Amino acid sequence: MRCSGVRQWLEEREESLSPYAVKSRDSRGRLRDEPPSMVRTAFQRDRDRIIHCKAFRRLKHKTQVFIAPLGDHYVTRLTHTLEVSQIARTISRALNLNEDLTEAIALGHDLGHTPFGHMGEEVLNELSPFGFRHNEQSLRVVDLLEHDGKGLNLTFEVREGILKHSKTRVKILGEGWGTVSTLEGQMCKIADSVAYINHDIGDAIRAGMITERDLPQGAIEVLGQSHSERIDAMVCDIIENSWQARGAMDTPIDSCQPSAISISMSPEIQHATNALREFLFERVYDSALLEKEAEPTRQVLYHLYEYFMEHRDKLPREYLIHADTIERSVVDYISGMTDQYAFGMAESI
Repeated sequence: MRCSGVRQWLEEREESLSPYAVKSRDSRGRLRDEPPSMVRTAFQRDRDRIIHCKAFRRLKHKTQVFIAPLGDHYVTRLTHTLEVSQIARTISRALNLNEDLTEAIALGHDLGHTPFGHMGEEVLNELSPFGFRHNEQSLRVVDLLEHDGKGLNLTFEVREGILKHSKTRVKILGEGWGTVSTLEGQMCKIADSVAYINHDIGDAIRAGMITERDLPQGAIEVLGQSHSERIDAMVCDIIENSWQARGAMDTPIDSCQPSAISISMSPEIQHATNALREFLFERVYDSALLEKEAEPTRQVLYHLYEYFMEHRDKLPREYLIHADTIERSVVDYISGMTDQYAFGMAESI
């Protein structure tokens, strides 16, 4: 096969996907037109651009929940991202959707996250006059901040999935959950919850904040006793309950009701999963212990923000030329820092 025909061959293979899958040749396009790759589809190209960008590399030194933990096995923002990708790809493959689009959204969904986890996001939201949400910052990263102001020029479908993955504190599939237009985007949104609920339980137990016996027994009886059992129960349930997945490949698209075309859970598994999520908020995320340990890092971010607001000349040039206000420049710079870099910068100034 000649190299020039590889992409066309890959696009033809996508025609065997579910009628509900997004085909790369049907993408709504990029912010700026560019020649297609000879050997990759549009979504494969997006995935690779994300993996090779600087913001993706920095995720390995950004906190998920526990700040600067002493152990080697705590989840980081990078390992969380990889777990989301794995879960979403498993579901995508089972439902015969576009696995490349799924993977690109999953790998890019947290590129704009701050140092020090969600606490860092809260602080920047308090300090910034225009507010701060990591999903919006993730889109800003791929649209503008990467490649010296050129961005990654991703497709509409990947950009939408990145922007709309955030759930704030809304219950999984509850009121206000919101909808992404693609099933691949919906899948990444729910896979994000499956991943963090399960790995945050493990980290909280590892940190001594909770024990296995503390977990809500009703939820455990439904989902399973171990980490792998719970993930398997959630993933299998999503596959079973998403737009009549078992028969969808043979069902003409015109005969399916629009309400049936979505990524979903059964009421029992959804209730159990939300019970674990609420437990984590009560015992881990909102705990006085975690808040106490996070206080020094709050001061680091306040200090950095105040310093750079008063010393514009100390900001890297790329953060000055790609923002319309000094506040925007400072937020862009701080939000891109890793935990270690933020600590070191605060000490040096």
